[in-house]
Amino acid sequence: MNNIPVVILCGGSGTRLREETSFLPKPMIPIGGKPMLVHIMKWYAKFGFSRFILALGYKQEVIKNYFLHYDDLNNDITICIGNYRGGLHRKATDDWEISMCDTGENTLKGGRLKRIEKYIINCDTFMCTYGDGIGNVDLQALLKFHNSHGKLATVTGVSHPPRFGEIFHTNNLVESFDEKKKSDCLINGGFFVFDYRIFNYVDDVNDLETTALPILAKAQQLMVYKHEGYWGCMDNMSDLGKLQNIWESGEAPWRVK
Repeated sequence: MNNIPVVILCGGSGTRLREETSFLPKPMIPIGGKPMLVHIMKWYAKFGFSRFILALGYKQEVIKNYFLHYDDLNNDITICIGNYRGGLHRKATDDWEISMCDTGENTLKGGRLKRIEKYIINCDTFMCTYGDGIGNVDLQALLKFHNSHGKLATVTGVSHPPRFGEIFHTNNLVESFDEKKKSDCLINGGFFVFDYRIFNYVDDVNDLETTALPILAKAQQLMVYKHEGYWGCMDNMSDLGKLQNIWESGEAPWRVK
């Protein structure tokens, strides 16, 4: 198990997916029968990152109950009612450490990050991403890039229609980070790497994209790792349908066998 933790921001209410999120937190919406969150975790685990810190909020009990019964839910199981002699028919293959942390239902992302600081123990560096975005990012190459430049933060930049934070950069150094733009651009795809000192740039009430990242960019402490492969998000019902179709095609770039 890689000792570098992976923080996954899982607390938002997903208002543009209300058909699904009336019952489930957004990261628990299934793609191909498994929650988006599990797809993300399996991708990190593929690269040796198996220590997870989930920053929970909206309907957090759904996520907690899922992982408390993870082996039961992902294996065949036999029970004998009245005279229990059952058990799993095989062990789950995932060897993960998961900390599930209540960061408040209405907390902004910067505040969620600040509230899990106490779980980042004996680590100078940690990974962080959103619970609603997936891609075939080479996570070891991402970490190597982060370690090479010596800045406090790295964001993965992806090419995508501009509904998200636009990144202006020169030689991978982020010059500015604007949350909403209207032209084709390199945008914030999550899959961050942060130095522990990131906690000096967030507090209990601020946001990550509109406060911490622009401050880091102005201080020349934010670099962008360019990912040219697949990246997709689950921002609305159309996005969800596209992800489902890709999975059902059998060609999902993020599939972990």
